[in-house]
Amino acid sequence: MSTRRKVSLITLGCARNEVDSEELAARMEDAGWDLADGADGADVVVVNTCGFIEAAKKDSIDTLLAAHDSGAKVVAAGCMAERYGKELAEALPEADAVIGFDDYLTIGERLDDVMEGRAREAHTPRDRRTLLPISPVERSASADGVAIPGHGGPGDLPDGVAPASGPRVLRRRLGGGPVAPLKLASGCDRRCTFCAIPAFRGAYVSRPPAEVLEEARWLAGHGVRELVLVSENSTSYGKDLGDLRALEKLLPGLAAVDGIERVRVSYLQPAETRPGLIEAICGTPGVAPYFDLSFQHASGPVLRSMRRFGDRVRFLELLDQIRALAPEAGVRSNFIVGFPGETEDDFEELAEFLSAARLDAVGVFGYSDEDGTEAAGLDGKVDAGEVARRVEELSGLAEELTAQRAEDRIGSQIHVLLEEKVDDGFEGRAAHQAPEVDGTVLVRGEGLALGEIVAARVTGSEGVDLVADVS
Repeated sequence: MSTRRKVSLITLGCARNEVDSEELAARMEDAGWDLADGADGADVVVVNTCGFIEAAKKDSIDTLLAAHDSGAKVVAAGCMAERYGKELAEALPEADAVIGFDDYLTIGERLDDVMEGRAREAHTPRDRRTLLPISPVERSASADGVAIPGHGGPGDLPDGVAPASGPRVLRRRLGGGPVAPLKLASGCDRRCTFCAIPAFRGAYVSRPPAEVLEEARWLAGHGVRELVLVSENSTSYGKDLGDLRALEKLLPGLAAVDGIERVRVSYLQPAETRPGLIEAICGTPGVAPYFDLSFQHASGPVLRSMRRFGDRVRFLELLDQIRALAPEAGVRSNFIVGFPGETEDDFEELAEFLSAARLDAVGVFGYSDEDGTEAAGLDGKVDAGEVARRVEELSGLAEELTAQRAEDRIGSQIHVLLEEKVDDGFEGRAAHQAPEVDGTVLVRGEGLALGEIVAARVTGSEGVDLVADVS
């Protein structure tokens, strides 16, 4: 009787990568591999890398080297592996294999190759946007032949694997807890000049609503109470299915799934956030009034150079629309400072926007050139020291403003999903707080249990974090 071999899977980067890893985990188990908790005792360590920005790439390299030091075979997967392929393999001989997204469908065979010492040349990266038609509505007929990580739908199983009772979701939960990401789509059709993601993630492809709902039911059956909808751009959901209102129609169905108590939408493009979608998010019972809006800047000229749309006035009008329907709605965003051509006036325009916007959470990043992006070739580069100064100044302002926004919530009633038992009570998140990227709530009270959503009154704040009591 053969002994099943063990594989450890390490995930870096965003929630989208978490979904990809859980699909990979299901495929590896189907191929006869057991999942190990850590590198110790594993025959192979698969690192699902992040390739978004320089810091993430460094973290990926460090993790791959640490996995090699464990004595196990090492496989680089994920965005960095897809983006650099053969170049990464040549620069990192410690990795026994570098695999791209096209290898995910046969991951068991790739792991067998590694264990048996069969060398397989790493792929030469290509622009994955070219694999599908330019017209979004023509993609569904062509997508079957293209590997799209995280789109393992019901019935999508390796050859020879027959589920015991009908089709199943091709996913294995790698972590516990009452919250899980659910992928709406992959890829991006936008052409932001600072971003390389579309080239290695490919064109935008929505998952069919029935497939998303089936996975939501599966997650609910595994103890999930909050779904976090993820994609590169959730506001584009359905455009390749011929229905720009697909997300608005999907949200009530997701919120109605038995066992699901809260649905949260992430990754919204301000220019595509339509009034109907705002109404659906603010007015659908069970959907968190939460807006993860990718503003990136507030100066019109800088945004045009980024190939994005909007300005300070338009963005404030959008926030007014949201708060007219849901005054306590949570709003977070990220901003890039020091973009090529950004003047001091542009920077002040961004600071003025932050002061007026009353955001709950803010991420500030200094611009740096990314391989293969249009912005890397733009004139008007801002001195690195000046970029660092602007990051520090805007980060300080953001910290002050978000702390004030949290303090403004004192006295209000919030609904908190309890996620962890701590010494003073339970730690959880209110509707205006997304997992990991936003603040948390310390809830105090009697008779509380993990995984439930409780009504509590905010009694204090510390930075972006809140303290609340259940009466």
